[in-house]
Amino acid sequence: MSIRGKAQIVGAFEHPTRFAPDTSLAQLHAEVALGALADAGLHKNDIDGVFCDSDAPGSGALSLCEYLGLKPRHMDSTETGGSSYIAHVSHAAQAIAAGKCSVALITLAGRPKAAGMATGTVARPYDHDDPSQQFEAPYRGVIANLYAMCARRHMHAFGTTSEQLAWIKVAASHHAQHNPHAVLRKVVTVDEVLASPLVADPLHRLDCCVISDGGGALIVARPEVARSLRVPAVVVLGAGEAPGHTNGGLPDLTTSAGAITGPLAFREAGLTPRDIQYASIYDSFTISVLIALEDLGFCAKGEGGRFVEDGGLIAGRGRLPFNTDGGGLCNNHPANRGGMTKVIEAVRQLRGTAHPAVQVPGCRFALAHGTGGRLATRHGSATLILARE
Repeated sequence: MSIRGKAQIVGAFEHPTRFAPDTSLAQLHAEVALGALADAGLHKNDIDGVFCDSDAPGSGALSLCEYLGLKPRHMDSTETGGSSYIAHVSHAAQAIAAGKCSVALITLAGRPKAAGMATGTVARPYDHDDPSQQFEAPYRGVIANLYAMCARRHMHAFGTTSEQLAWIKVAASHHAQHNPHAVLRKVVTVDEVLASPLVADPLHRLDCCVISDGGGALIVARPEVARSLRVPAVVVLGAGEAPGHTNGGLPDLTTSAGAITGPLAFREAGLTPRDIQYASIYDSFTISVLIALEDLGFCAKGEGGRFVEDGGLIAGRGRLPFNTDGGGLCNNHPANRGGMTKVIEAVRQLRGTAHPAVQVPGCRFALAHGTGGRLATRHGSATLILARE
């Protein structure tokens, strides 16, 4: 079933906090839900579909509905890491197209900073029920190391440099300076990125995303509902989802599942990468962005370094404005689920409500892309193509 034009994003809200030591996870979910409902001009009783992943308290959607007093007729707690909330928009559109619900609420919240989590730099517990981990867990791989493997392989295969990766952080910082809520608002240079401490060779501290509390929410609705509201709606044109895995021990560390999800989304939308005026791309690390740009078709495989260098991603200056809120590299990265904020900023761009310094003039088509899990082993990718109504 094609979802092209079958659903529209009518509400979007990003929590302003980046540190919430005195706020519960459930309360954060409630606050972002109310924010998105207010943005759409709807009441919680209008919600008949609920979407969230494992960042929700307790038993996911069940506990969330209990806490918020919701009575949906459709629920979805799909978990694919950082790509979860890109996928949830697609799933909400599919549910709406199938008549399973009319107004869907999608919420994200997290408190990794308040909880003091060493996200990405500490080995995770070995899951004895996952047979694939018995071959990896003994080596105590951590997320930063696994992404560093991808970066080093890309450098070996294509001559990509640390300076080119640094340009991705530089672009994010140019955008974050205009975001009053961003964790890192200081504009940085390539030299400053390279001078920051190594975390996992060749990735420096400034090649890595921030750790923050916060969250966000979206409201996706039937076109008939959208037309009854006084907000500029954003149309879901196309979507793609796919897993990336080790392929029996023979992975290509320079390619992600975005090479599958991108073409799927573009085909359904009836567009090509050349039509996209703004891109929100999951940026857990700078290498995540570079590989995604190649896999999504914005440049050829191996050309990512040249595509991003010299400000290629800076709004008003580069080839493709990206993550104009500062992204996960500078703005916000709650609960290891950066896909939500990617959709929210794409909505702002299409509505024309992004900060004037980074607003893409006449933005009509935007892309949001997420990568979840471990890029070097098993991961999930999801891509959305969105349009101004």
